[in-house]
Amino acid sequence: MRVFVTGATGLLGNNVVRQLVDRGHECVALVRRDPRPEAFAGLGVEFARGEIGTADVIDASVARCDAVIHCAAFIHLGWRREADSMRVNCEGTRTVVDAAIRHDKRLVHIGTVNTLGLATKTEVADEDTPHDHGGGPIPCNYVVSKKASCAEVRQGTGRGLRSVILHPGFMLGPWDWTPSSGRMIVELKRNWPLFYPTGGCSLCDVRDVAAGTVDALDRGGDDAREYILAGANWTYKKLWTAICGRLDKPAPKWPVAPVIGVVTGRVGDLAASVVRHESDLNSASLRMSEQFHWYDSSRAKRELGYANRSPQTTLDDAIDFITRYHFGKRPASR
Repeated sequence: MRVFVTGATGLLGNNVVRQLVDRGHECVALVRRDPRPEAFAGLGVEFARGEIGTADVIDASVARCDAVIHCAAFIHLGWRREADSMRVNCEGTRTVVDAAIRHDKRLVHIGTVNTLGLATKTEVADEDTPHDHGGGPIPCNYVVSKKASCAEVRQGTGRGLRSVILHPGFMLGPWDWTPSSGRMIVELKRNWPLFYPTGGCSLCDVRDVAAGTVDALDRGGDDAREYILAGANWTYKKLWTAICGRLDKPAPKWPVAPVIGVVTGRVGDLAASVVRHESDLNSASLRMSEQFHWYDSSRAKRELGYANRSPQTTLDDAIDFITRYHFGKRPASR
């Protein structure tokens, strides 16, 4: 099978490409520019050069492949960059959906658990959890635009699209070239955190999510059925303590008090309005870090064969890649 993969230079996309190659499939990867050689060394990947909204490139790539895995996304947890978020996440998805319908190709679309109903301290959420449960998602531009992207896929079913929608949890693992979610490890290595966020996430291995994504190419139905690909439901205190221990750094000591979070978020928002650049420290990202993004992946396990490896292995391998590639000797390409 030849599969067209968008977002192939990102954390999930690059692991998806590796899964496809390991299983004997051919891969056409969408890239905006010539990628760093080590990201695809030894994989034999063909490149399609263009933006996610470049309709002629997307159409030609979809036409000569057997299926599409749409991983590309613009990720910024904040209140700014709305135009960029909607252009990539919503309009880009519409371009992919239109091409998949035109050429009758199956689409696996990557969403995010950040658009779903939330858990609480005492219960986890799943695909059927009401949207407003646990306070509901924070309506920052990333969340709004990713919800719009999933809506494009659902609407496409009425026009003949064959698709599934996958919602990954908080992914860590190797081949995080940018880095993406590995930025958490980078920051914890560079700085000793006195305070930890009071919420939690569902830690999953990007290799497991990539495997589930490839499995979804021929499983899960054709009607935009949704699946959560999550993992170990940990508090940020537990996660940061585990990461810091592996980095030989002291664990964070105190939770972020509500008043500190509010003040820090407002200061970040004010700074963004002055310098016209919004950092990761803003009220949207801080409010999200107070929520419990804990999820149950039972549907994906039953219907897609999704499985999780030990979170300890995930952390070991993610930290090994980050420390060697971004702080020291770079690891081998495969």
